[in-house]
Amino acid sequence: MVDTTYSPADAPEAAAATTLARLKIGPLPIGIYLVAALVCGAAVYFGKLPNDIIGGLLVLMLLGFLLGKLGQTIPVLKQIGGTAILCLFVPSALVSYGLMPEVALKAIATTFRTANFQYFFIACLVAGSILGMPYRVLVQGFIRMFVPLLVGTLAAVGAGIAVGLLFGHSPNHTFFFVIIPIVGGGLAEGVLPLSIAYSEMLHRPQGELVAQMVPAALLGNVVAIVSAGLLARLGERRSDLNGKGMLIKTGDDDILGEARPDRAIDLGLLGAGMVLSCGLFVLGMVLAPLTGIPGPIMMIIAAVALKLTRILPAEMELGAYQINKFMSTNLTFAILVAMGTLLVSWQQLVASFNPGYIMICTTTVLAMIASGFFVGKWLNMYPVEAAIVTACHSGLGGTGDVAILGAADRMSLMAFAQISTRVGGAIMIVIATLLMKSMS
Repeated sequence: MVDTTYSPADAPEAAAATTLARLKIGPLPIGIYLVAALVCGAAVYFGKLPNDIIGGLLVLMLLGFLLGKLGQTIPVLKQIGGTAILCLFVPSALVSYGLMPEVALKAIATTFRTANFQYFFIACLVAGSILGMPYRVLVQGFIRMFVPLLVGTLAAVGAGIAVGLLFGHSPNHTFFFVIIPIVGGGLAEGVLPLSIAYSEMLHRPQGELVAQMVPAALLGNVVAIVSAGLLARLGERRSDLNGKGMLIKTGDDDILGEARPDRAIDLGLLGAGMVLSCGLFVLGMVLAPLTGIPGPIMMIIAAVALKLTRILPAEMELGAYQINKFMSTNLTFAILVAMGTLLVSWQQLVASFNPGYIMICTTTVLAMIASGFFVGKWLNMYPVEAAIVTACHSGLGGTGDVAILGAADRMSLMAFAQISTRVGGAIMIVIATLLMKSMS
């Protein structure tokens, strides 16, 4: 007879098995992920991986989910934007050292470049982030944050250029390739469309430009996260500077109202959002020859104009918001992996992390945060909160905002942080593009 008596010694093994069963890599249970990875690996090994968007997306999403999970799990790394760092650095290193299978590389190139999936992603992400923001938050939040953002940006530009000159960098290079990537709203919504615009105007390879700008965006995000944590500690010691999550001293932060509530995905609205996003991108491409401004930037301007004039029905804006959420949730890591694979030169990336470059990035962010602190105090804001929100201007998009506010335990400031990152970033991209156009 088999002994089925339960032993306490079995408890740790049972708990470990339960934990493993619940583990997910991205949205996939680990068992399903491993099967999908095995199928993909076999297709690569036998040379049967489709050289199209199907094969490319399979490789990109599997790699993105894995590297994203590691970036969210590894201590220290997860606090400084580890997902973006791993998704960019690991594929770049694999390509550089010849470890990326050729068949996988071709499928990624076909998806990202030939099929122009990067443009589709940009269209859905940028249009949805602007159209999906509640009108009241956009307008009133921007009014509240206009002065701190303006002064902070000017301080960042001035300090960054000054330090750049000390290390032998020209003002133009420092402004366009270091400062703007930091304050441009992140990688997918900032550096990617910016690199396309720069490439069109400067007639230089997009990959070369991305490799110059990515380190600045990453370093700026790290400095902002560390600074937010230090500001929170300062607030604990100085109660007169600490709003404990409240930005305005009069206590009327709730005038912004609640952020747009998440609703169940409406498949019809998802389709409408996709059409709107693609339509805005095509509109940008149509207007580009007439204005001389690159299409992706004209798309941003058109989306802002649509939002401010309130022409679109609220349901259509919700559709744009939902396609944005779908793309950002499922494909951001994949797009970062594609950027790391095709656009980021490992040698150029490593060479960028030199003392002068690090000092420029650090000074740029610290100047912005310091100005937010003192301007906020002058505008009857709590200085700690004003500085933290201003720091979000150098965050890596929505993920960066979460990391910065999380480090300071100030998630209640998310609406203001989104204004700082999304709207502030979009404005800086448009300004930089117009300046570059006037100089080229």
